[in-house]
This record gives sequence, C-alpha cells and structure tokens, in this order.
Amino acid sequence: MTTKVFVDGQEGTTGLRIFEYLAARKDVEILRIDEARRKDVETRRALINASDVTFLCLPDTASRESVTLVDNANTCVIDASTAFRTVDDWAYGLPELNPGQRDRIRAMKRIAVPGCHASAFILAAAPLVAAGLVPADYPLSSYSITGYSGGGKKMIAEYEAGGNARLDSPRAYALGLNHKHLPEMAVRAGLSMPPLFTPVVGNFYKGLAVTTYYHPRQPGGKLDAQAFHACLADYYEGETFINVAPLDHPDNLDQGFFDVQGSNDTNRVDLFVFGDGERLITIARLDNLGKGASGAAIQCMNLHIGAAETEGLIG
Repeated sequence: MTTKVFVDGQEGTTGLRIFEYLAARKDVEILRIDEARRKDVETRRALINASDVTFLCLPDTASRESVTLVDNANTCVIDASTAFRTVDDWAYGLPELNPGQRDRIRAMKRIAVPGCHASAFILAAAPLVAAGLVPADYPLSSYSITGYSGGGKKMIAEYEAGGNARLDSPRAYALGLNHKHLPEMAVRAGLSMPPLFTPVVGNFYKGLAVTTYYHPRQPGGKLDAQAFHACLADYYEGETFINVAPLDHPDNLDQGFFDVQGSNDTNRVDLFVFGDGERLITIARLDNLGKGASGAAIQCMNLHIGAAETEGLIG
C-alpha cells in the first residue's frame, strides 16, 4: 500500500525540500494542488482529508487554520511551524529526545516538527539536564550561526542576487532576545527558563551550529569535559542520526577552525564538547534544511506510517 501525502505550503523552502525527499519513493503517492487553487480553502480541505499524511509548511496562523480543516480522523498532520511545538496533545517531532518519543510519534495524529536552532540546542542540552550535570535552573547562553536558506525565499533571493556588501559579513538578529524558538528550547530541554540566545546568519546557503556555554561557577562544582562527553555518548548510543564526536579528536576542527557546514546534505546531528576543566562549550551541528526542517519531518512520517525510520534519509 502507498501512503497518500499532501503538502500544504508546497512553494516554500521546506515544502519544496519535502517534495525532493519524496520524489524517489515508491511507497508514497503525492497529492498535488493546482497552483491556481493553492489558497482555496475547500480545495485544500479536500486534499488534506484525502491524505494519510499532510505536511504543513506554513506560517503559524495559516497552520492553525489548516488544522481546523481536518475532519478525517485517520489523517496525520505534521506541522513545520512554531504553532504547536509546546502543545501537550501534539507529539514533538524529535525521536531522539527520550526513550518514549518514538512511540508517541507513531501513535499521535498531530506531530510538531522542531525548529532548526531548537533541535540543535535541545539535543546538546537535554541529556545534560536529565543527568543532573546541568541544573534545570541554570542560566544557559547560546548562539547559533546558520546559512541564509533558513530565512526563506525572500532572504535566499536577497543573498543570491549579489551586489550587496552588507551581506558579506555575518549578521546577528533577534536581538530583542525573544526568538520564536525559545519556548520549545526551554520546555523540551527540561529547563525552567529559556537560554539567552542570539542567532547569526552568514553568507552561505545552509548549515547550522549552536554553541552553548557552561561557566566555571556552575552549581555542582568543577566542570568535567569527560563527564559531559560520556553523558552525550551514552544517551545517544545506537542512534543513527546522532553522532557524538570523540573528545579532543583532531578531526573535530579544520586547522583549528570549526566547519559549520560539515553536516550538510545529511539528516545527521554532530555533537561536540570543547573546553578545559574551568569552562566548557557544546556545539551541535546540523543541516538546517535537513534534520533542522524537512529531514526531521520525513523521519517523523517514516515512524508514523511504519516505514524504516531511515527511509529516504542520509545518516
């Protein structure tokens, strides 16, 4: 049997990438909407309810509207917006988060795909909080550097048009310190308050790395790089899409520099621990269009429909 799939918001960066993932699959039938009717509510309603899985690749308000159109109890909705990521009756689409997360994704008909920055932050921080190495009330600070594709079609066009020197330098944004990923970063990492977080966009297409700082005055005593690394390695042992890099391995850096694009074109997250006995950082690296968006959505679909979790994805 084939799984009928509809993408609501098929013209966006995430939607187009989902189509690329699905194009080569024999177990999926794609339900397409005529371009002239892609904003027609009744046409969308019919396609959503004819599908086994509908991906929502829309802004928050539009995603909420699309969910109200569902009246087929068998239709699974996988949403890529921020609208439902901290809602209890939606499964959070990060299978590696904890031992019960895959079962929840398999069982639920409502799945919220994590944000790209949030995925990287949570995968690095959550195991440390769960193990007690980092207190839940610890004031974490992080920054993320990401390629411009994360900004959507308008930003992509701006960068690729060329001729604008101000785009040559990395650009920090969301400096009001209220980035839209903060709620899920706190809730899903097990923190009692969100981190201080600043994202930075660079003049490269894709790739993302979130760096999180751990201060030597952290409650609980001296920081231990080996304990941090062992915690992450144990937590993610056997995970296909999570790679915990060996501690202090020369291949972790390229002549002393970190390669933000080193996980591109995969669904893999690479986790690193750097530092000494007085200060530590973790870095989580992923492809913001892969595990940070469309790849994560496909991984969730695979789990939900009973396909191999890795189907169509590169580890």
